[in-house]
Amino acid sequence: MEENKRRKFIKDVGVGAAAVGVAGLAGVLSSCKGEQEAPKPAAKAEAPKPKTIEWKMVTTWPPHFPMLGEGADNFAKWVDEMSGGRLKIKVYGGGELVPPLGVFDAVSQGTAEMGHGAAYYWAGKSPATQFFAAVPFGFNAQSLNAWLYSGGGMELWDEVYAKFNLKPFLAGNTGVQMGGWFNKEINTMDDLKGLKMRIPGLGGKVLAKAGGNAVLVAGGEIYTNLDRGVIDATEWVGPFHDLKMGFYKAAKYYYYPGWHEAGTGIEAMVNLDAWNKLPDDLKAIVEAAAYKCNMWMLSEFEAKNNGALQELITKHNVQLKQFPEPVLKELKKLAKEVLDEVADADPMSRKVYDSFLKFQETIFDWNKLTEEQYQQFKYL
Repeated sequence: MEENKRRKFIKDVGVGAAAVGVAGLAGVLSSCKGEQEAPKPAAKAEAPKPKTIEWKMVTTWPPHFPMLGEGADNFAKWVDEMSGGRLKIKVYGGGELVPPLGVFDAVSQGTAEMGHGAAYYWAGKSPATQFFAAVPFGFNAQSLNAWLYSGGGMELWDEVYAKFNLKPFLAGNTGVQMGGWFNKEINTMDDLKGLKMRIPGLGGKVLAKAGGNAVLVAGGEIYTNLDRGVIDATEWVGPFHDLKMGFYKAAKYYYYPGWHEAGTGIEAMVNLDAWNKLPDDLKAIVEAAAYKCNMWMLSEFEAKNNGALQELITKHNVQLKQFPEPVLKELKKLAKEVLDEVADADPMSRKVYDSFLKFQETIFDWNKLTEEQYQQFKYL
């Protein structure tokens, strides 16, 4: 009997152990299977791509015009690159979307978000605009940069343009220009009387005070007007452009120096509503592109003007002439009168001109001590 109980106990233990073993193995297998079939964590959703902002830029220059129009093209290209395509600017040359001299109104009204030109074209909107492009016998490119960037000029430019819903930037410089193309020699001030000359801005007002007739036409129309006798003379920029424009075919005498534009600032303007909608990083990119354009354009003019001048002289037999010293002295005297008159007639112009004069006094003594003295011995 006892033997039977013992055998039954062993059998029961064996069956139980086997059951436990099977159950344990099943649990392990079930656990492994569960791990294998557990759903993978959901992939993180990709962040939405930043919205692309598209702007239009209208310019006063013919489409892709060397250096000037190229400056606008480069501006758009650099903004695109620096923003990773978040801000794209389509450039329209003068006449493609709005007339060349309709840029200011188009950007002010929001027809286009940006414009590219020169501030003296907008004297009819505000006389103060002219001081931010070129002042006769005034700043060269280096001094204009210093006044705008470090002498309070940029803040005044902002103030002038804000009234028209615009934000301005310095975006280029032509450097010292030539005095212009003439169909007759200029020996005395009498030779300027009755002269019809394409010359913008404050320089045009000085010519008018000398008895001439200042005419403002867009760049693309100058050659035709000169060739047909609509105008007797023209200034444009300098040898590189003047060669490409073919002025040597329409005028005989090429005068220097460019007393009226010693370092003309080129501008980019932005519609203020569009500007205020930009995030801070894109604002910084637009500003950086303007700085780059300013340096690029001035460097291009400096590098290419002399080669073009030599071609004009040697290949096309252009007669290079210097304005007589008495003429330059009288023009400088008239320029002072014009500037005072403009400032006296318009409070904003007075505010800008006073800043200009104060900064001029600040740097001219230094210029005389350094730049002028150096120039006297530079070519010895």
